[in-house]
Amino acid sequence: MIACLDVFYRSAQASCACVLFSAWTDSLPAQEFVRVVSPIEPYEPGHFYRRELPCLLAILGDLSQLPTVIVIDAYVWLDSHAAPGLGARLYEALNQKIPVIGVAKSRFLGAPAIPITRGKSRSPLFVSAAGMESTLAAHYIEKMHGAFRIPTLIQRTDQLSRAGSV
Repeated sequence: MIACLDVFYRSAQASCACVLFSAWTDSLPAQEFVRVVSPIEPYEPGHFYRRELPCLLAILGDLSQLPTVIVIDAYVWLDSHAAPGLGARLYEALNQKIPVIGVAKSRFLGAPAIPITRGKSRSPLFVSAAGMESTLAAHYIEKMHGAFRIPTLIQRTDQLSRAGSV
């Protein structure tokens, strides 16, 4: 299974969503999970992972079996010197056993990522990866279901995290 993960914050709680699917072209999830995490770490500029990583690990802990690949809404690397972003931190926390693909909606200056455009959008998504080649990760995200910039199941994960019981 492939997992898309996303976290939405409100006050001192977070709502983490996980959408599982079996093929990159799937239009519907195989399973969906939402988990409220409380308390959460305060936001600290430059250390975003300290807030979000525990939430991602909590929802992964709810799964009966870990996915084969994880897609998150974040960068994997923050610069060309391999400064770890949230994706790299998650990859490390999972003992480098599960590839992590980061899909970011805006450019982070200096972060190595492959820009891809989907649908009729002229605004790219920025794809990076740990545990697999970034070019392969970009190919997977390009072929995900959906006619719009954001693939259907990534959008679904965002919606679930926002609608979670926070």
